[in-house]
Amino acid sequence: MRTYLGVDGGGTKTEFLLIDESGRVLATNRAGSAYYLETGVEALRAMLASGIEATLAQGSISRADVTFAFLGLPAYGEDSRLLTLLDRVASPALPEGRYRCANDMVCAWAGALAGRDGINIVAGTGSIAYGEFAGRTARAGGWGELFSDEGSAYWIAREGLNLFSRMNDGRAERGPLYELIRETFHLHGDLDLCAAIYGPPPLSRSAIAGLAPIVAQAARSDDLQAQWLFNTAAHELAALVHAVRDQLEVPQQLPLPVSYSGGMFQFSDLLLTPLQAALRGGGRENVFIAPELSPSAGAALQAAKLGGAPLSPGAVAELAHTLGAADAGDVRSDSQW
Repeated sequence: MRTYLGVDGGGTKTEFLLIDESGRVLATNRAGSAYYLETGVEALRAMLASGIEATLAQGSISRADVTFAFLGLPAYGEDSRLLTLLDRVASPALPEGRYRCANDMVCAWAGALAGRDGINIVAGTGSIAYGEFAGRTARAGGWGELFSDEGSAYWIAREGLNLFSRMNDGRAERGPLYELIRETFHLHGDLDLCAAIYGPPPLSRSAIAGLAPIVAQAARSDDLQAQWLFNTAAHELAALVHAVRDQLEVPQQLPLPVSYSGGMFQFSDLLLTPLQAALRGGGRENVFIAPELSPSAGAALQAAKLGGAPLSPGAVAELAHTLGAADAGDVRSDSQW
């Protein structure tokens, strides 16, 4: 019986999923951050070794019994000098030659579209879009929080903090966001927000992204400026999809599935409607669909594909049934928050 291990690494958590060729789930596990830019490569190696060992033990198989594994890692491929090191990061926890690493965007895409041609948007701590069509691959976005990651949780939180500063200065009308920020940080004076954000110690990337629900709460409280931020986020995410589609050279009139994953989509009431509208722009035929499987399931599907024996449609259906709606509907993926 062939067995496949999928690892979906994220900025705040890493999911492990062990399945067999029939789509039966043998084990699941969760560990900490795989964002090596914050934790370091050795911490990443230790986390993966521990998580893999625990997952295989739960599934009652040895490392030699793993047919193939796929590990999605945030920021993989964004520093060519580290590729050789990262490609060996799961050794000796897994046999060399029986696993492959790539960017975690591939896990999200493979899960959301069950490995079929199309494009997936990841909007978690960061943002990125990835797609495959007719054997071609392409990505857009994912350049990091300092000058990219538009439409992400970090981006919406940063823009919300900017809006607070404008509200304080009188450059913008004060809305519900103003008091929500004051209450969240227990500010005695508004400028105390600088110390809360910049430190010491400064808030981490993930912690700043965790402020996105405050902006969402303001938008739901009829803060028009906060609502505008979510509309802008939707258009930025749609632009990523359009860019990937153009790179893939998909004919404009060909209907192409587009799905989504990541923590930003918990704000579906604020994000999905303007995103669907923006995807209809430019004369491109995009078919917006809900994700079929979680990113961890996508990693397992990718493991089977790279291992030379892609799961059959029946096995994919069994996997979706076994995981259930809680997993299939889990759009939280980190690039990932």
